[in-house]
Amino acid sequence: MKSVLAVVMLLAAPALVLAQAAALTTDTAPGKVVSAKPVASKPRAGIRRSALKAVEEVTPIDDDVNVTLSDADLELAKRVFVGVIPCELGANVTITPSEKRPGFFQVQTKTAKFRMHPVESRTGAIRLEDPRAGAMWLQLGNKSMLMSQKLGQRLADECMAPDQVVMAAMLKANPVPSILDEPKAVIGK
Repeated sequence: MKSVLAVVMLLAAPALVLAQAAALTTDTAPGKVVSAKPVASKPRAGIRRSALKAVEEVTPIDDDVNVTLSDADLELAKRVFVGVIPCELGANVTITPSEKRPGFFQVQTKTAKFRMHPVESRTGAIRLEDPRAGAMWLQLGNKSMLMSQKLGQRLADECMAPDQVVMAAMLKANPVPSILDEPKAVIGK
């Protein structure tokens, strides 16, 4: 069946090419050269993409009126650890709440600064995002990390606020059983 289909396609290909060439020559006057290049359309009136991007980059996200936080986002923002949070390899991340708008944060490392807002997470983790810069702060019970989605790498890892240090110590002393572990036998009375 495949060989029959291949033969039919091989026989039909030259006919299709000739049909396209005939359409090009019938639309033009004799002796006129036909260009295979598409005709460029007129540029759209309005603002260029580069201008929009430049404005977007200098407009802080907490000044952006298009970003509105729900009540759930504002409640989530109350649980974000603020201050200087030490990370692995001597790095640290400073998280400062915005003075202008509640629920927005400035997340800063030695080399980068982001303006973030909370985003709902299905896992229960606290997640802050800066969609313009492509950065995300992920805060778990025992550690936090700053990731660059554009670069595809972690900018800071193993960051721990004092409450997270306590949680990490608890998890080390009493690890949570894996769902792959065998269930413990329950002894009946």
